[in-house]
Amino acid sequence: MNTSELAWFKSSYSSAQGDDCVEVAVTEQAIHVRDSKDVTRTPFVVGRDGWSRFVVFVTEA
Repeated sequence: MNTSELAWFKSSYSSAQGDDCVEVAVTEQAIHVRDSKDVTRTPFVVGRDGWSRFVVFVTEA
């Protein structure tokens, strides 16, 4: 999949100055995560089940 075709959005926890931004794109099969300062790097990709477990973990921490 060409990652430039994905609908990326910034994390609500990214800083207001525009630096230190994490962007996420959701597809039917997976969640793609990238650093907005270097979009040429291959994004981290995790399955939807793994992402769900991650979100539960960080919201309970």
